[in-house]
Amino acid sequence: MPSPQKAKGSGWERDTARFLSGLYGESFIRAPGSGAYVGGSNKARMEVLHEGQIRAFKGDIVPGQSFPKLNAECKFYKAFPFHRLLQPEPIPMLEEWISQLMDVSEADDFNILIMKFNQVGKFIAIESRHESINKTTSTIGRTPQAPTGESQTLKNFSQEIQI
Repeated sequence: MPSPQKAKGSGWERDTARFLSGLYGESFIRAPGSGAYVGGSNKARMEVLHEGQIRAFKGDIVPGQSFPKLNAECKFYKAFPFHRLLQPEPIPMLEEWISQLMDVSEADDFNILIMKFNQVGKFIAIESRHESINKTTSTIGRTPQAPTGESQTLKNFSQEIQI
């Protein structure tokens, strides 16, 4: 039986997948194992898997067919130190989440961190190279490759979404 925290996170991943499925009219599902199969010390597995297998194990959401470059990590926590976003010191929790997201990322992926906090709301963070994307029209599945050497940092909480 999973811990309450694991069940809470898994439920958020399923809710997010359901929302994206409804929004785009194609199947998004919660990834089996939520990215652990090709993340962290298992990254070498990506060298022997084909594209479809990698997509199924990368991140927390297996994207629909039109979104082969979507890499999404979902987090649902009780609280977040929003006041620290205005300070120059890194936030270890956020740094860990970004590291998990980017660990399985490929150069031309659209990486997105989807977060929910109890009694606060739902937020997303995207890489700064994608901040020019129109806020009302998504182009996640068709994002051009970033120029070589462009920053891989995420823009913190760039837009609240209604999931």
